[in-house]
Amino acid sequence: MWSGIWSDLMVIGVPPAEKVIRTVAVYAALAVLLRVLGKRDTAQLNTMDLAVMLLLANVVQNAIIGQDDSLVGGVLGAVVLLAVDAVVVRAATARAWTWRALNGTPTVLARDGRYLGPALRRLAVRRSDVDVLIKKQGAHSVADTTSVVLEPGGAVLVEMRPDRRPATSADAAALHERLRRIEELLEHGRPQP
Repeated sequence: MWSGIWSDLMVIGVPPAEKVIRTVAVYAALAVLLRVLGKRDTAQLNTMDLAVMLLLANVVQNAIIGQDDSLVGGVLGAVVLLAVDAVVVRAATARAWTWRALNGTPTVLARDGRYLGPALRRLAVRRSDVDVLIKKQGAHSVADTTSVVLEPGGAVLVEMRPDRRPATSADAAALHERLRRIEELLEHGRPQP
C-alpha cells in the first residue's frame, strides 16, 4: 500500500526534460496570447473574462503536466514556471525596448474631457467601465479629466483638470496660513514677522 502511494507521489510520469519543455512552451504561448489580446484583459475582468481565465488555466494544465500527476512532477513544473518568469522579468527590466515589447505601451482612452473612440474600440473597452474607474479616482465624469490612460499592467491613470482636482493637505495648509495672516491684519493692522 505505502509503496503504491510513494510511487504515485514521487515517480514522474514523463521525462523531466519533457516537463521542462512543456512548461516553457505553455508559458511562452500564454505570454504571446495575452500580449496580442491586449491590456483590456488585465485591466478589469468582467464575468466572461474571469470564466475564460479560469478555463484557460484548466486547459493549459494538461499541456504542462502531460501524462503525469505526481507530486514531484507538479513541483518540477512549478519551479520551472517560476524560474522562467523570473528570468523573463529580469530580462525585460534590463532594457526598455524589451519591456515595451513584452508589456506594450500606455493607451490614451480620453483626452481633454472626451473619449477617444478608436482606442476604446481597439481595446474593446466600454465607456461605462471607464466612467466607473474615473469616478473611483475622484472625478464626476470624463469631462472633468485632461487624460485617461490605460497602462500596460492594466492600471487606469486619470489626470483631472486643474479646476476639478480635490484639495490636498498642502492646499489646506496654504489656506490655513492665509487665514492666519488675514486674522493678524484684522487684529493688528499689519502682519507679524
